[in-house]
Amino acid sequence: MTERVSSLARLLVGRRGVIKGTAAIAAAAAIWPAAAASPKIEAEEHWVMKGPVKLYVYRKRLVPDAASSKPVLFLVHGSTFSGRGTYDLIVSGGSGYSAMDHFAGLGYDVWTMDHEGYGFSDRTGDNSGIQSGVDDLKAALSLVSEKTGRKSILMFGESSGAIRAGAFAAAAPDRVERLILHAFTYTGRDAPEIERRRKQVDVYKANPRRPFGKQQIQNIFDRDVAGKSDPAVINALADFELRFGDSVPSGTYLDMATKLPLVDPKKLGCAVCLTRAEHDGNESEAELVRFFDELATKNKQFTMLDGMTHAGGMIGAQRHRLWYVMHSFLSAPSSGV
Repeated sequence: MTERVSSLARLLVGRRGVIKGTAAIAAAAAIWPAAAASPKIEAEEHWVMKGPVKLYVYRKRLVPDAASSKPVLFLVHGSTFSGRGTYDLIVSGGSGYSAMDHFAGLGYDVWTMDHEGYGFSDRTGDNSGIQSGVDDLKAALSLVSEKTGRKSILMFGESSGAIRAGAFAAAAPDRVERLILHAFTYTGRDAPEIERRRKQVDVYKANPRRPFGKQQIQNIFDRDVAGKSDPAVINALADFELRFGDSVPSGTYLDMATKLPLVDPKKLGCAVCLTRAEHDGNESEAELVRFFDELATKNKQFTMLDGMTHAGGMIGAQRHRLWYVMHSFLSAPSSGV
């Protein structure tokens, strides 16, 4: 931002030398007030109650213009990694992995949360299935509305987070303006990973939590196409997530094995964007096309991303392509209809 000030100052000086030196900088700041102070990204931690369960909610946005009205973007995590592990990862020796920083820099007021049983949120005896996640979102969105003054928001969900987000949007249609479903599972028909989970139903029913460690993280990244994950990302995820223990809830896996479909496309009237990785064993392309065709909304798009795997969306090598698609959809002008 200071470079913008200097550039504008040089432009003013070039006009017959009327304004010089520090006066030029002051004049530039007056003409372009946003340039007077470089904004930075501010992080906030919040807590909200879902009955007796304490849930962690996390926010990032630009300051000093934090008081100004911004589009609110809520990011919903999947079955294994927490909100910050998925959307605000810090990778040693790398940069540009935080989707929250990226979208905050674009002017969004960005939020995420840890669902019950994940990350900083309370652990209970519940297996934290899809409906539990919808209830988590209801609680968190009340806080978001209180802090931002916005009743309806933009929402993104990845993997089972896309199922949570879609189920929430169908249940509370006045709360979501635009919805992005990435790595979404509709019916799981002809999907190798869902078929694998269906063979483990008895295990998931018997245990509200499933084992979690670095090997499980590596398997998630390798199960569609091996060798595409960055070891630094695997290490960063392990360092962050394993502080919370060696297990994660099994409810979403159980629901995806026994209850699909969990989102009715005919109940989604908001604008919807489906994004699918080229390599994704959680759902077939044909079933996603069927879901897309059955959407109630006519404001919809479907984007395929070549070279991407199911687990390589928000923190993989192709993440900036996904972020581009997201921003294009979220910032597109309304039809006015």
